[in-house]
Amino acid sequence: MYLAILTLPLLSAAVAGFLGRKVGTTGSHLITCSSLVLTALLAFVAFYEVGLCQSPVSIKLMSWIDSEFMLVSWGFNYDSLTVSMLLPVLIVSALVHIYSTSYMGEDPHNQRFFSYLSMFTFFMLMLVTGDNYLVMFIGWEGVGISSYLLINFWFTRLQANKAAIKALVMNRVGDWGFSIGLWAIFWTFGNLDFTTVFSLAPFMNEELITVISICLLIAAMGKSAQIGLHTWLPDAMEGPTPVSALIHAATMVTAGVYLLLRSSPILEYGSTILIIITWVGALTAFFAATTGLLQNDLKRVIAYSTCSQLGYMVFACGLSNYSIGIFHLVNHAFFKALLFLSAGAVIHALNDEQDMRKMGGLVNLLPFTYTMILIGSLSLMALPFLTGFYSKDLILEVAFGQYLFTGNVAYWLGTISAVFTAFYSLRLLALTFLTYPNGPRINYLGTHEAPFIMAVPLVLLAIMSIFFGYVTKDLFIGVGTNFWGNSLFVHPNHVSLIEAEFAIPTFYKLLPLMGSLFGGGLALVLYHVFPLFTISLTENTLGRTLYRFLNQKYWFDNIYNNLILSKLLNFGYTTNKTLDRGVIELVGPYGLVNVFKNASTKITTLDTGFIPSYAMYIFSGLIVFITLIFYVGDPRLFLLLLWAVLLLPSKKTA
Repeated sequence: MYLAILTLPLLSAAVAGFLGRKVGTTGSHLITCSSLVLTALLAFVAFYEVGLCQSPVSIKLMSWIDSEFMLVSWGFNYDSLTVSMLLPVLIVSALVHIYSTSYMGEDPHNQRFFSYLSMFTFFMLMLVTGDNYLVMFIGWEGVGISSYLLINFWFTRLQANKAAIKALVMNRVGDWGFSIGLWAIFWTFGNLDFTTVFSLAPFMNEELITVISICLLIAAMGKSAQIGLHTWLPDAMEGPTPVSALIHAATMVTAGVYLLLRSSPILEYGSTILIIITWVGALTAFFAATTGLLQNDLKRVIAYSTCSQLGYMVFACGLSNYSIGIFHLVNHAFFKALLFLSAGAVIHALNDEQDMRKMGGLVNLLPFTYTMILIGSLSLMALPFLTGFYSKDLILEVAFGQYLFTGNVAYWLGTISAVFTAFYSLRLLALTFLTYPNGPRINYLGTHEAPFIMAVPLVLLAIMSIFFGYVTKDLFIGVGTNFWGNSLFVHPNHVSLIEAEFAIPTFYKLLPLMGSLFGGGLALVLYHVFPLFTISLTENTLGRTLYRFLNQKYWFDNIYNNLILSKLLNFGYTTNKTLDRGVIELVGPYGLVNVFKNASTKITTLDTGFIPSYAMYIFSGLIVFITLIFYVGDPRLFLLLLWAVLLLPSKKTA
């Protein structure tokens, strides 16, 4: 059963990809969807057996690398952390497959699309279930290349090409960090197996642990779009909407957070790295929330909210509260997939229009879709008793409960981010559904609710977005729960859950909620009640500058393009022209050939056939010999040389 969870998506991807013409569009739909639904059901069984019954499973298939000290096998490990990751990955993936059968129904390349989706799911499962860092790295690289293929699915669009290359290159930076981390782990521990590495971690030098952890953090920053390496995530919206829901809700962007969670026994022994992780996560949450405030593309707003929520998960890891980090990861997967798929339904209804400024008044035309987006947005805002509330608020509480400077910074940045999150969530609702219609008449004439096959995944995700957090909170993060066993490790000095639960003033517990209500209310007032006042805010220089600054994403792309990439491209051009085609060729084979050719050409010019010239050569040679005799330190050496030349064997002619 446990191997079937891995192999079913791989087989469905192979059939849809290689036999797509044989099975046809409907056949590829049936094969991939049924495989993923069956895999999701098996994941529930695995969650019951491994998580609830506390019986982890380890599978060793075969040896892979057996060279001197390096022993790596094809092994897969199912513990509480693994099965908790399987739930969101496989549930969202199965629902996205079902949703896509209708959403992508008119596309001529359905088989290729479903093959890519299933392949992506397979690599994500390999990343999650691998029992050593090298198998995880195979899955890590696989999801990277699959995301490239999916973002660039409509490969005739220039923007899709750019976005896919950008995603691949930015992830390469993270992969560079991961690969250096792999070698550092092998050099330090002599093995890449999780059990060996984690058992030896307490006895290692803290500086080495810090270096390894920084490499793993760079990897996580690339994959989970943390500040600095985040610019690929909003641009990845160029792919089809189901791809956005799969990649940017439950799977690829959570891979970096999963790496930090899985490496908790290493991170816990590097106090410096925990502070760095907290700062990176808190700054990402704040930056992405402020940037999402004034975006106008429907999917980009949701993308920046993903980036912001990933910041929360990362700084939960930095605060040593890994169980809350994984809880928020699972919760976030459901309500973010709901938001993306609902946004897809809106775009589908409006002839592929994504600009919110050209929408409005859809609440009467698309009431079902409005309800779905409302549930997703309220869960994202962490409104009480919805799924997002149980994890997001607790992350802020444990930040404050540390009573350290880093924890305080994370708490206040997270709280301000929560206010902005509520603001852009209700701004999205107001501009899309509540205000006056602003789009072309033809778009409104053709509006229609999502068909049944697209509505079913939305309803299931909405149920998860309402109830999942309440049902599982005591299992995942309850005080004293033993659900995680040995899969997550928290150093006894870093435990702060008790303080978060019992030692924080009620005001600081309620502040994020009050801020969220204030931010949401402000958005409704500004965009629904007083829209003219909101427009007038950009008529002065300060308002226009602030709008441009946030709308242009802190000018990160401009800084990268003008200050870094242009310099690197110029350097590459110079290197290519001057070094590669210049110096290296002159010194290398091309240069040697030229030297011999030119020298031989010049020597042949001496052979003139003119006797006085030959006499001059003989006379010049005699002068050189005499000079050598008088100026060489020991003339005997010259005489010996001359004698040797005279005695050289020569062929006598008859």
